[in-house]
Amino acid sequence: MALRPVPGGSTVEAVLDQLQAEVSDGAWRVGDRIPGELDLAARLGVSRPAVREAIRALAHVGVLEVRRGDGTYVRSGADPRPLLRHVQRASLRDVFEVQLAYDVQAARLAARRRTDADLERLAGFLEDRRAAPDAAAFGEADARFHVGVIEATRNPLLVEASRFFQRRLGEAMAALRLDRELPEASQRAHRAVLDALAARDPDAAARAAAAIVEPTLAALDALMPEEAE
Repeated sequence: MALRPVPGGSTVEAVLDQLQAEVSDGAWRVGDRIPGELDLAARLGVSRPAVREAIRALAHVGVLEVRRGDGTYVRSGADPRPLLRHVQRASLRDVFEVQLAYDVQAARLAARRRTDADLERLAGFLEDRRAAPDAAAFGEADARFHVGVIEATRNPLLVEASRFFQRRLGEAMAALRLDRELPEASQRAHRAVLDALAARDPDAAARAAAAIVEPTLAALDALMPEEAE
């Protein structure tokens, strides 16, 4: 597909659509260096800032990679935007179910692959969680523990995907907690995950990870019966 001047209106979105089309259609393949900003701006009939913003957006979702002083390269041929739109529109329960799947699988893998350093870091996060002086510090320590378990899997794709869903989940949970109460998993429940990792017991780790999330999921079913159906 050849680049063509974009019409007026939502310029950045129109530029982004054309750049993504070049990648999706195979005109620009993974590893290719794409034309420079000035060249693209001239061919599309838009300003250089509009091109820069579109490139930045595609780099943020992993389609392009900007190498300072070298140029911009195609990193992935996939179009992540349909997935991103689905995630943004998903219900809290949908996102929570996906996070549960990530947490359980991560616990299984972490039990096999963790190091002593991982256990030490996770124990520190748990202590921070226990001693947190306020809700914000508690939430940060709790998130660090869950991310730490995922990082112990040594699976970079699982780490990045889970971080993405955790951010979406955190935003939705914060909004829900403004007017509703949800159960918070105990320190003991989190310690059970750490103990299972220390014992290198994947099944026990998976059960412990599920036990942290499932009470909140059940509470969501009660609070939002229409979503449960």
